[in-house]
Amino acid sequence: MDVKLRLHQGLYQRQQLVMTQRLQQALKLLQIPTLELEQVLRQELQINPLLEELDSTDEDLTEFSDEATEDNEDVASEGEKVDWDEYFKDGFKDGTFEREHDDEDRLEKPTVAMPTGQQELLEQLSMAVNDPLDRQIGEYLIGCLNSDGFLSAPLSEAAAYFEVDEEHVQRMLEVIQDFDPPGVGARDLPECLLLQLKAQGREDTIEADVIRHHFEALKNRRFTDIAREMKITPREVQDIAEIIGGLDPRPGLSLGGEASMYITPDLVVDKVDDGYVCYLNDGNLPRLRVSNAYDTVAAGKTGGDNDTVQFIDEKRRYAEWIIKTIEQRRRTMIKVMEAIVREQSDFFEQGAIALRPLTLQQVATVIGMHESTVSRVTKSKYVQTPRGVFPLKYFFSAGLDTDEGDEVAAKAVKEMIQEIVGRENTAHPLSDKKIVDLLSARGLKIARRTVAKYREQLGILNARMRKRF
Repeated sequence: MDVKLRLHQGLYQRQQLVMTQRLQQALKLLQIPTLELEQVLRQELQINPLLEELDSTDEDLTEFSDEATEDNEDVASEGEKVDWDEYFKDGFKDGTFEREHDDEDRLEKPTVAMPTGQQELLEQLSMAVNDPLDRQIGEYLIGCLNSDGFLSAPLSEAAAYFEVDEEHVQRMLEVIQDFDPPGVGARDLPECLLLQLKAQGREDTIEADVIRHHFEALKNRRFTDIAREMKITPREVQDIAEIIGGLDPRPGLSLGGEASMYITPDLVVDKVDDGYVCYLNDGNLPRLRVSNAYDTVAAGKTGGDNDTVQFIDEKRRYAEWIIKTIEQRRRTMIKVMEAIVREQSDFFEQGAIALRPLTLQQVATVIGMHESTVSRVTKSKYVQTPRGVFPLKYFFSAGLDTDEGDEVAAKAVKEMIQEIVGRENTAHPLSDKKIVDLLSARGLKIARRTVAKYREQLGILNARMRKRF
């Protein structure tokens, strides 16, 4: 068989949507939470002289809002329209937009300084240790702590680095293990728990004895085995386990590898009479308008070379674009939230147990937008409702069939499982098979392995480990 390989050149034409930096910025504005958007807009106010903030008492505020709302789906300056859905019609994936930009990409996510618990430990070290070498070893060990507060490197590594014996490093580790929070610097969970009991003056208690000699059995809740070996009752072992369960298995988190996260809802849903009203929680966002301070320069009526006029014109177009893009973002978010409220109306009346199966595509179809647009709107956004604060993604869930041919959301099924387990007789906890039978009695078609998966996702132990004496 004679196979010949040839190289040849050819010209082809095809249509392809080019993602400009401006389009990428529009998508970022749509996706970022409101709290982050406020930082972006404050930064823009400092950078762009053609942008100015409206005062809440400004007479032009109402007029400005009306003008912005009239510009329905048009959210760009003339010749540069921003239609979210256009960016996805040719099959773009989210990864398409995640590429590096130059330093002038002003809408890049602002850097947030995150405090670390290591600093607090270093401050305690500086007060507890005077010897320079010991302090260096201590700093090294603190640097080897993971986010849970456990030592993630062997002592031999530090000993080799500082050319000292392991006993020297061990002594420094013991110093750190006396720091706050109790349990920090442990090499495993039993040591962590024992350090906490020591800090409470309880290192010689029966709880400490169980941790030292029966930890594996305790972890697997083999209370009868522990009771037989210690010559006490299973009920006493259970009481001991509850005391140990009150200790912190991850003491590093109390110092905070990251700052505490406070959720600021992006949207609010309020009940008004027999219906629900959706609005944005954007009262802190600066209301923007285009400044007219440079109109005379731009019109050539006062001194200004061509470069200056061009600069002002460019900044004006960008100011108009960002104002209209923000307005489009507002309308799109409200449109998506209103669709969610309509589709999940039973949830707002009855709670999580009434959640229906819902997909991004369903909402996209209802509001006439692309699925990727809905995905970006719901990403990292939260809504405050009469039933609490939820991520928008909470309202989307796959479904399970019922005997009547309907569907029930997976989250609603989890709620049912939690309710069933919460009412069980703890002396005789329900097996997964029994839970399947109880759900089947409610008309749900569900496999035992699905119940086991949902139970594990809810953090519910299996029947044997839920047993109480």
